[in-house]
Amino acid sequence: MTGLNTVLIVLGLFLAGGVYSFSKQKMPKGLIVLLGIASVMCLVAGALRIQGLWD
Repeated sequence: MTGLNTVLIVLGLFLAGGVYSFSKQKMPKGLIVLLGIASVMCLVAGALRIQGLWD
């Protein structure tokens, strides 16, 4: 399932870029926090799948 790992990590990085962009544009803090949480969740899920700890 390496395709799903790649999708999760790319999506996490995309969302992290959104957090950076939204913070530069002075968007509402709640939106930035939600995007940050989603980004971290995607990156952690991708990393856990790569390590084989989560199927």
